[in-house]
Order: sequence, then structure tokens, then C-alpha cells
Amino acid sequence: MRRTSRHPLEGMYVDGSSTAIGSGAGIVLESHEGEKLEYAIKLEFSASNNEAEYEALLAGGELALAVGAKKIIVYSDSQLVVNQIQGSYEARGEKMAKYLLKAKELFDKFEESSVI
Repeated sequence: MRRTSRHPLEGMYVDGSSTAIGSGAGIVLESHEGEKLEYAIKLEFSASNNEAEYEALLAGGELALAVGAKKIIVYSDSQLVVNQIQGSYEARGEKMAKYLLKAKELFDKFEESSVI
């Protein structure tokens, strides 16, 4: 992905998954030119689907910063995670509250960000 554009990313797509045999996270960064960077992460710990979704969101946000993104739109299929970040739902439990705090701190590093 070239860094020629001031705001190189069109969007970031994230998905987390957890099964009895393991957990993982998928991330796709898409540029305005249609270029895509795809990442798959195997989590080395047991995670719920929502925790895996947050892991994808956090890893993707760090990648977006690394390629020079100043603005970002994140697309997630997790209603819970999206609504927690938007402030419509509160995070229940210590672990989810920590994930939410980390996500907010990360997205504060962007000039503009939204999670939908």
C-alpha cells in the first residue's frame, strides 16, 4: 500500500472468531485506490467472540497508524463491540472494560475515526 495519499485508507474491516479449538482475528485495510492488505491473526489465548473482535480492532488500528492513516472508518459485524465504542452500550466485566478503554485510546490517535 503506497503512502502517497494524505489519508491512505478508505476503510478497515475486522472480524474476530472463537471456537472450541482456537480463536483468531481477521483484518482488511483498503486504500482509496482499492488496494487491500489482508491479515489473519491466530490468538494464542482463549477468547470469546467479542474479545477476538476487539483483538482484531486493536491490531487493525495499529496497522492503520503504521501505514500513515489519519482518518479511519472501521467496519465490524459485532453489534456489541460497535455499540460499546459508540457509547450506546456499556462494557460489562473488567476484561471488556479494558478492551473498550484500549480501543478508545487507540482511536484518539486518529484525527477522525468511526466504528460502524
